[in-house]
Amino acid sequence: MTDHRPWRGVLVATALPLREDLSVDHDAYAEHCAWLVANGCDGVVPNGSLGEYQVLTPEERARVVEAAVAAVGGARVVPGVAAYGSAEARRWAEQAGEAGCAAVMLLPPNAYRADERSVLAHYAEVARAGLPVVAYNNPVDTKVDLVPELLARLHGEGHIRAVKEFSGDVRRAYRIAELAPELDLLAGADDVLLELAVAGAKGWIAGYPNALPAACVGLYRAAVAGDLATAERLYRLLHPLLRWDSKVEFVQAIKCSMDLAGRRGGPCRPPRVPLLPDQEAAVRAATEKALAAGLA
Repeated sequence: MTDHRPWRGVLVATALPLREDLSVDHDAYAEHCAWLVANGCDGVVPNGSLGEYQVLTPEERARVVEAAVAAVGGARVVPGVAAYGSAEARRWAEQAGEAGCAAVMLLPPNAYRADERSVLAHYAEVARAGLPVVAYNNPVDTKVDLVPELLARLHGEGHIRAVKEFSGDVRRAYRIAELAPELDLLAGADDVLLELAVAGAKGWIAGYPNALPAACVGLYRAAVAGDLATAERLYRLLHPLLRWDSKVEFVQAIKCSMDLAGRRGGPCRPPRVPLLPDQEAAVRAATEKALAAGLA
């Protein structure tokens, strides 16, 4: 990890431990962040979708960032600053800077299907907070697609330095590299990590290291080093779990795996509901198989 590109390497989109009354356990969250770094991860991304930021109060959301920074240092923390309005997103970026964070991650406007001019204005406004911005392209959930041409323009105008690519279309990696060679591509969906690493990804904003950090870090390091024999073996073992990162129930699935791996997964806040019995059985079986293979 380098100071000027803190998004490189394996950054974990952190799950958020909740008590049985669904209040946030900030102390447990700080311990989790420290544990992830101790197990080889390069940093953490609080207040992403996996961190259930949409259902946090402003006070809770701010404390999550502060807890992460206290646990692992601001140079390792790249919080999500998504919000419906550009002014609010900029305020979250400013809060991240005040807390000591090195960069932020930003979705496009997601209250409506924004056009290109709105997307450009949104990123320009948040970039004014002064921290480097990692764009987050998740067209499935936001209905706004940061296509390579738009990413190149955002980068060319100085609004973004990297992109978490969650479209699932690995072909985009090569187009992005052609149009904006200095824009860092980060794998955004766990189940295309190997393909994007081979295509030149500089980092992975990952979900499943919450449960199995050492194995996931080993997978990433092997993939980017070109050790495809090691990477493919780990990828095949992990893929039944990694594909849950791209499903609607990804938060519940990853928290379930955390529980099975001896971590603090626990419940989610509504409107998320528990996994269906067949879903939980599938996650349980895949997790237990990974644990039996020594991937904990």
